[in-house]
Amino acid sequence: MNRRTFIYSGAVASATLALPRPGRPFASTSEAGWRTFEVTTRVEILNPTGATYMWLPAALLKNTRYQTTLSNTFQAEGGAAELVVNKDDDYGIVTAKFPEGVRPVLTLTSKVSTRDVAVDVTKPGRPPKADSAELQKFLQPTKMVPTDGVVKDQSASICLGISGDINKARAIYEWIVDNTFRNPKTRGCGIGDIRFMLESKDLGGKCADLNALYVGLARAAGLPARHVYGLRIAKSDLGFKSLGPSTEVCTKGQHCRAEVYCDGYGWVPADPADVRKVVLEEPPGNLPMDSEPVQKARKYLFGAWNMNWMAFNCGHDVALPGSKLAPVNYFMYPQAETAEGRVDPFDADKFKYEITSKELTSPTS
Repeated sequence: MNRRTFIYSGAVASATLALPRPGRPFASTSEAGWRTFEVTTRVEILNPTGATYMWLPAALLKNTRYQTTLSNTFQAEGGAAELVVNKDDDYGIVTAKFPEGVRPVLTLTSKVSTRDVAVDVTKPGRPPKADSAELQKFLQPTKMVPTDGVVKDQSASICLGISGDINKARAIYEWIVDNTFRNPKTRGCGIGDIRFMLESKDLGGKCADLNALYVGLARAAGLPARHVYGLRIAKSDLGFKSLGPSTEVCTKGQHCRAEVYCDGYGWVPADPADVRKVVLEEPPGNLPMDSEPVQKARKYLFGAWNMNWMAFNCGHDVALPGSKLAPVNYFMYPQAETAEGRVDPFDADKFKYEITSKELTSPTS
């Protein structure tokens, strides 16, 4: 871990970090469309061996046009907790250490305001001036999202004869919708190994696979693109039962989305993985591609996000502070380690967690 890119809060049992910081844009949520949510994650490691380390993704620290984070409050009774901030990428990791013999329980409550975001993809406009360093960063390959070899070849094939950023971005989106599928047997949100997907021609998976493929193909085409990792926290108000939790319990609501930068349009939301989720899961299930719900989702999810969702970060190959083990491909699920090594977050006999969300304000008109 490059410690120069991180800053630390004091190591404490509990703390509240209020956001936004002075001078950040979009600090006011009094405008129409903003909704405020309180999201609480409680994690407990069962029968730990030796000291226990735990890590949780904080709500996105950098305020955006679609999310303002008001606070991240955490508590680790009997342990020491802190917020570790990656200054280069503006994301936070709540990390805690519990000594042997202490029951390791970490709680994080994030308060955020969100509003739907949409870009008119039918005509160029005057988006805010882009940061050239940021655009360059989101053209770079990562361990699981390379931009050479089969990824480059597939991207070139999709974009052959197509000119203009927005047209290339849409072509890649449509190719993924047409050629991939959601695999209900995939653990969690998937791995996101796009080279393997293309070489094996196994184009199934979940959001971290299908939207990783979108990001990689877009970058290979010269379009800056990024994952945004987060959590579904409310029902979809677009009428899709499959695109939001049915209750305040959103423990299994992890979902990543994608954004692509197009000249004349700025950062354009995209989510081909959710189109395939609608195909598989929207009642009664296994919908045909020409059905009304699928067509509605397909049209909406290139250029818009319904913000019944909270963003965490855009991190790849994330080094967990204090860990001696390998970085995680992405940081969207709670993580923990004991003397026996990293704990599988999907092993309910060792790793217990629940996430709940409640809306504090109703949508404004």
